[in-house]
Amino acid sequence: MNRISIQHLPLQPTIQVQKKKTTPVQCKQSFLNHLQEAASNQQLKISKHANDRMKERNISITEQEWQRVSEKVREARSKGVNQPLVLMDQAALIVSAKNETVITAMERSETKNQLFTNIDGTIIL
Repeated sequence: MNRISIQHLPLQPTIQVQKKKTTPVQCKQSFLNHLQEAASNQQLKISKHANDRMKERNISITEQEWQRVSEKVREARSKGVNQPLVLMDQAALIVSAKNETVITAMERSETKNQLFTNIDGTIIL
């Protein structure tokens, strides 16, 4: 006859982990934060026309300057600006905030006695 032996093991305490309940609003906020963070890492695009003008006029803008311009254009767009004029030390840019694209560029010295039309904001860096 086979014997079945039952051994008593000491009871181990059970740990209950309460999961934090997330509401739909928190999920939406989290997604929105991720989306804004991803968008903030993108820099402006340069149209063919603006690229040609920058080459013709030997305008060079550092990576840090592009980052700053991109941030300011996004900030302006959040305030309702669609097409700002961006004045930098060495250049002036007209940007489509909606498309995040530099439309045209010129040397800052060329901006004297110029009339800028179809802009609805100015960013001075």
